[in-house]
Amino acid sequence: MAIKYVHTNIVAKDWSSLARFYIEVFDCKPVYPERDLSGGWIDKITNIDDVRIKGIHLSLSGYEDGPTLEIFQYEPENLRNNTTHINEQGYTHIAFQVDDVEKVLAKLLEHGGKKYGELVRKEYDSIGTLTVIYAEDPEGNIIEIQKWDK
Repeated sequence: MAIKYVHTNIVAKDWSSLARFYIEVFDCKPVYPERDLSGGWIDKITNIDDVRIKGIHLSLSGYEDGPTLEIFQYEPENLRNNTTHINEQGYTHIAFQVDDVEKVLAKLLEHGGKKYGELVRKEYDSIGTLTVIYAEDPEGNIIEIQKWDK
């Protein structure tokens, strides 16, 4: 049996604005068509009556035909009222490897993101130096921005 990882989903308050953030900050590319999903088939998959889902898939930087970031907005909404924490059980963050952590962090801040933690440089004897920071997108989802130097 062949198994292939295909996408990670983020449920957004405003899918269009959040997609634009990932396009502008992390150089993701839209994979058209935009999605507008409704009907009995999607009700059955989601187990939500009369659901409507709008959004788009984004091709991740560094991949031409690889996994995508799927950004969807649901009607009816079920938005969280609490802050995401890096140590919560379950999925907590996505990570991007970049050439210049500080430059990408500045771009993230310019586009409505914010720092989650501090910028750190950590040397590992056998694998090199990691420059890394956790940050948040405009909707509070945690992103790791990292660079490895040998």
